[in-house]
Amino acid sequence: MRKALNDLDARLFVRVASRRLRGTDPWLSRLTRAADHGKLWMTGAALLGATGNRTARRAALRGAGSLLLASALANVAAKGLTRRPRPALDPVPVVRRLLKQPATSSFPSGHSASAAAFATALAIESPLLGAIAAPVAAAVMASRVYVGVHYPGDVLAGAALGAGTAALTLRWWPRRSDHSASTAAPVVKAPALPTGEGLYLVVNGASGSGALTGADSAERSVEELRRELPDAHIRLCADGDDLAALLDQAAALAVTSDGALGICGGDGSVNLAAAVAAREGLPLAVFPGGTLNHFAVDLGTHILRATADAVKAGSACAVDVALATGDHGDRQLFLNTFSIGIYPELVRVRERLERRLGKWPALAVALVRVLAGAEPVRLTVSGVPRTLWMLFAGNGTYDPPGFAPTHRTSLDGGRLDIRAVDGSHPFARTRLLLAFLTGTLATSRVYREARLAALDLSDLHEVRNLAVDGEAFPAPDRLRLSKVTAALTVYRPERPAIP
Repeated sequence: MRKALNDLDARLFVRVASRRLRGTDPWLSRLTRAADHGKLWMTGAALLGATGNRTARRAALRGAGSLLLASALANVAAKGLTRRPRPALDPVPVVRRLLKQPATSSFPSGHSASAAAFATALAIESPLLGAIAAPVAAAVMASRVYVGVHYPGDVLAGAALGAGTAALTLRWWPRRSDHSASTAAPVVKAPALPTGEGLYLVVNGASGSGALTGADSAERSVEELRRELPDAHIRLCADGDDLAALLDQAAALAVTSDGALGICGGDGSVNLAAAVAAREGLPLAVFPGGTLNHFAVDLGTHILRATADAVKAGSACAVDVALATGDHGDRQLFLNTFSIGIYPELVRVRERLERRLGKWPALAVALVRVLAGAEPVRLTVSGVPRTLWMLFAGNGTYDPPGFAPTHRTSLDGGRLDIRAVDGSHPFARTRLLLAFLTGTLATSRVYREARLAALDLSDLHEVRNLAVDGEAFPAPDRLRLSKVTAALTVYRPERPAIP
């Protein structure tokens, strides 16, 4: 059987390699060279990332990560096991042959694995991008037989390996839903402010976005806000100003005019504004203006104009807030996440690497780096002593599963999304890393998930800092995490923007 398949493969190779397709000799040879070492696909990923479109950026990250993994599996693992000789070049016209012939195993085709992995990954995130990439990927695969370096069977095996690898990434990094979390939140009434009159808005000039400095970004935001909402009362918080005090002043004015409070800034700024709005019973308008805008993205208002349209129409929803209450009654509100342990450092390292490696390969590298130098902390969780690498609490239900959640599927529901990584088991670091790499984290004994209304933490002597919505705070000795259902009214359009 094996001999029959090899004979068939050889006959097909001769038929393809000896056939001249008019006009294809120059560009097929150039295309196969352009795909060397994944250069063609990495260039495509860079171009997609440069568009600024979130779907394109996710596709680029998944494509780059899938390509790297498929290339490693094909060129290192599979080729090392098979060692199939390359085809004889006799049927291939001299003009079509590569100047430097590859010396590695013919089976499977690494170029085909990379091409299929990249195109499939793009299709997972965007069928349109996948359809655009598919003909190019198919041409690269065909070129490997046409220039005489692979049998057709090598190409088919490489394509299957690449496509399967891209599909496998869904175990670590599920495809993001095209619906924002706010679509499920209860719709509530809020003042309609067609020109912005009654909106008291603070723009945090210390927040930065992209390549702009904080001041430049804030000035541009103010200009756009004045175009969209010409009668809004806008105050720019410059360096040295007290953002909390400015928000208190804006809230007092909004209360007297039966208006609304607005904030333009990152997640830390939004956290401060949310605490004030919830305390005063004011609707909150969230305009993205920081380096991190997780709440605005999950709300569907990561585009400034989307929030402005919602303010004009009076379209709003009610969302939950979460509280971290210390042993002396001091409370810290959080809209996004609370964490203890390695999670903040894990996110920081992953975000620094993901533009080059893709999201989940960057996460794997970050996990190795952070675990190498970290130590678990001892504390008591709901009366039970624990040793944990990480404790994460999300305000709402997050995706994907695991210890690197990125977005929410709900902003209400009255539950905290609790995730913990146990550090007490033997070889906990190794087991954690293997569970992540094999996609079996959900069944690993070192990982736990729960959806709870509240969680009590005590004996936090070894915990130096807490991370709340990206900001660090000293840890008290005892802490209670809880939810307040539908405690905050936020403006969002009837059809929230898709991130």
